[in-house]
Amino acid sequence: MKKVLSFVWEVLKIVVIAVAIVIPIRYFLFQPFFVRGESMRPNFENGDYLIVDEISYRFRDIDRGEVIVFKYPEKPSERFIKRVIGLPGETVEVKNGKITIYSGGKTQLLNESNYLNLGLFTNGDIKVSLTENEYFVMGDNRPFSYDSRMFGTVPKKDIIGRVVVRLFPFNSIDEIKSPAY
Repeated sequence: MKKVLSFVWEVLKIVVIAVAIVIPIRYFLFQPFFVRGESMRPNFENGDYLIVDEISYRFRDIDRGEVIVFKYPEKPSERFIKRVIGLPGETVEVKNGKITIYSGGKTQLLNESNYLNLGLFTNGDIKVSLTENEYFVMGDNRPFSYDSRMFGTVPKKDIIGRVVVRLFPFNSIDEIKSPAY
């Protein structure tokens, strides 16, 4: 009987230590996310299993081109995945299939050839000025993405984190890097 109690006590200690390590990591540092839908094709497919870094963006600025997960502004219980196009203080214009960024008196035509298929047309005719702590986001599958062109900007407080790793499917395991513009 003494051996059984000793065994149970050892197992219980291992479980408590594992929970004490896993829960803080899961809820405060990294979070899993399953892609649902086609809005981020071809870079992310329906069913991809991603790891989202919830902490680093709190200590540094979010960069243009990063893929983020955020609370959908119209229904905060839902999570969306999109690419950051416009940053706080900028003006984003989508017109004639092109995206132009106006910032600090400079104009930049966004070159997205690193992650979008050639010939992909970006629908829309919109010009949005972002305030402090607002982001303009778009899906990579532009003709089929429900994004800032429709629901507006994403406040920083609704951003959960940035996608850092794809773990599934196994043949697509990869670190997710931001494109250089």
